[in-house]
Amino acid sequence: MSTPKVAARAAEDSTAFRVAARIGYVVLGIVHLVIAGIAISIATGRGGKADQGGAMGQIQKAPAGIVLLWVVALGLVALAAWQITEAVLERDPDAKKKWGHRAKYVGTAVVYLAIAGTALVYALGGSSDSSQSTQTFSAQLMATPGGVILVAVIGLGVAAIGVAFVFRGITRAFEKNLVLPANIARPGIVTFGVVGYIAKGIAVGVAGILFVVAAIMHDPQTAGGLDAALHTLAGLPFGSVILWVVGAGLGVYGVFCFARARYARM
Repeated sequence: MSTPKVAARAAEDSTAFRVAARIGYVVLGIVHLVIAGIAISIATGRGGKADQGGAMGQIQKAPAGIVLLWVVALGLVALAAWQITEAVLERDPDAKKKWGHRAKYVGTAVVYLAIAGTALVYALGGSSDSSQSTQTFSAQLMATPGGVILVAVIGLGVAAIGVAFVFRGITRAFEKNLVLPANIARPGIVTFGVVGYIAKGIAVGVAGILFVVAAIMHDPQTAGGLDAALHTLAGLPFGSVILWVVGAGLGVYGVFCFARARYARM
């Protein structure tokens, strides 16, 4: 067995590492609950930044907020490291599926590290504007040869991730990654997973569509992340109702993350 696999196997067998990764799911749930609260605030006309930066800003203001931000950052780093471990130890005998799974694990790890980085910025007293950063990145990319096409490709990729979340919720594919209890809690956990994955998929999918629209219109200001996606939903007919539903769904996903911390297959 190669050295990376030996190291990954040793990490996977570490009780402390598994506990740290499970804490990562807990803090991920907290972040989603805060984002859900901001989304509902937008739906009621009170505004807010419904993205990771907005969530970290709210956590920063809470009692012992700085301590909690450090816990969020460290927990998500541990969870990202667990994803990398899973990628190294992927056992699917089908080579194509194996590399597909590895790509998913690595992609998920990158997302967790990005959120952890935002938490660290706020823990150190800084701040960030993900929407502005996204628009700046889109503008710089569009200014390069073929940049418009790249922005469209990024948008399609993000939209595809959103569709994957919805599909995962509808088909309950997430169940294979859980060791669910046989008691009355099982149907509740599954229901929370279905609702949560679909809601998150809708939000992520809209964010991807905004990138595609930005490319078509050659307008980087149209591109945006989760916050821009939720504000776009708010601007639709019956947008407040839609945003209430999606916000509540993101909250449900947050609660599901708590269950995942307990029942994730590790």
